[in-house]
Amino acid sequence: MANNQRAARVADQMREEIAQLLRDLKDPRIGFVSVVKVEVANDLRHAKVFISVLGDDSVKKESMTGVQSASGHIRTELGRIMRLRYTPELHFVLDESIEHGSRIAKLLVQVQEEQAQQAQEANGKDDAGDKDEQGE
Repeated sequence: MANNQRAARVADQMREEIAQLLRDLKDPRIGFVSVVKVEVANDLRHAKVFISVLGDDSVKKESMTGVQSASGHIRTELGRIMRLRYTPELHFVLDESIEHGSRIAKLLVQVQEEQAQQAQEANGKDDAGDKDEQGE
């Protein structure tokens, strides 16, 4: 139990530090990258770093290549900053949950607009029908 809490604390600190290290990198391949979440194994030997990349598929692929090539540097700097006995081996994973959520939000807005338009058209037809029935 205490080991799980420690892993969670280390993961949270790693997320912040890796995000800062990614911002400081000078690699032109790395676009707008944000660290979504870090999962650290209980033994603190491995860490899965979920990152989100803003852009199309080619930008995502290029950014992931840049991040993978900088993983050794990031791990070295992370070890220097955090001072753990063992610096976890970093495994970067592309996380598209933010993009997926954004797409769902856009679809919901689109559905609401269509429903409002249909309701407005239905009200317009009802008003025209009422006028015809009244003999106007």
